[in-house]
This record gives sequence, C-alpha cells and structure tokens, in this order.
Amino acid sequence: MQVAAELQRSHHQQRHQDTQMCRKINLTITDHTLLHSTAADAAATVDGEDPFIPPLNFAMVDNGIFRSGFPEPANFSFLQTLGLRSIIYLCPEPYPETNMEFLKSNGIKLFQFGIEGHKEPFVNIPEDTIREALKVVLDVRNHPVIIHCKRGKHRTGCLVGCYRKLQKWCLSSVFDEYQRFAAAKARVSDQRFVELFDISSLKHLPISFSCLKR
Repeated sequence: MQVAAELQRSHHQQRHQDTQMCRKINLTITDHTLLHSTAADAAATVDGEDPFIPPLNFAMVDNGIFRSGFPEPANFSFLQTLGLRSIIYLCPEPYPETNMEFLKSNGIKLFQFGIEGHKEPFVNIPEDTIREALKVVLDVRNHPVIIHCKRGKHRTGCLVGCYRKLQKWCLSSVFDEYQRFAAAKARVSDQRFVELFDISSLKHLPISFSCLKR
C-alpha cells in the first residue's frame, strides 16, 4: 500500500512538472512570435516611410513600359520609383480622386481609353480604341508609362498582345504571355482579337525592339 501511494505521488509530481514545462515552452513560442511580428512592423515603417508595394499583376513589358492591375494608394510609393510620365487607363469608370491627386502631385499624364469589361460571350473590344492606345504606348515622349485596367489581365493583356505583334513576336509567345497573367480567367475571345488585329496602319511608327523577339 505504501509503495503504491509513493508511486502515485511520484507520478502526480511528474505530470505537474510536465505541465509547467509545456506552459513554459508555449509561452516562449508565443513571445518569440510577438517579438518577430513587432520587428516586422517596425521594419515596414522604419523612418516613417511606406514599404514599396507594386500593384497587382505588375510587370515590365519593355524599356519604359510597364503593366499592372489598378493601382491602390498603398502602391503609390512604389510607382514613384518608376518616374512615370504617363498612365494608360483602359476602363470607362472615372479615375478616383485619390489617384488623380497622386498624378497631379507627380506630374503624370493620364490617357484614358474606356473599354467595357464584359464577360464572354459578350466581349467587345473596339479595334480603334486599342489602335489609339498603341500610339500612346509607342510614343517615347510618354515613357515611362504604365498600362492598367482593373486586374491587369484582359484589357491590358489585349493591348500588350497587340504591341507584341508589332514587335514581331510569334503568336504562341504572345498567347503564352497573355495566359501567364490571365491564368484561369484566360479568354478565347481576347486571344482571337489579338490574332486578327491589323497592325498595318501602325507599322510606320517607330517600334522598340529592346525585348528579345520570340
């Protein structure tokens, strides 16, 4: 009986020690996480500066030409590093006042080409609008320029795809690039538009070939 009581008491003490150790380990992990989080927050706001966050689907198209989704205020600090002269906006909705203030304060010109963002099978991309937008893209006086719509997928993808045709990219490479940005949202109608787009009226304009031809 005495031996059994001693064993039970010893087992209870061991469980108490294990519980205390678990609490100590958990507390240490929690403290480390809090410390890491605090350090990250401090790094993100060091010297009171905002972190550089690119817009959704941001990428370089060519020297002085970029593409993205719709820039949010959180992206403004990043956009300032590009030294933009122009923005090509492919949506019909008015540009937000906050964005307009950013453009004015940084001397950036806005070119708006309102293309409706309908879903298939009701997609209607106006050739004349794309052609006029391409003239802005090709004019180096507008560089650096960023092209954007809402998500940087369809309307932006069509404009960039037509630009690639002017650069004499093969269609398979043009479509590969389009699909990389559109992903699961890729549209056959967009790719057909690019394939059938007539570039003959733009061939007299100077075209950059700084990117490797595919």
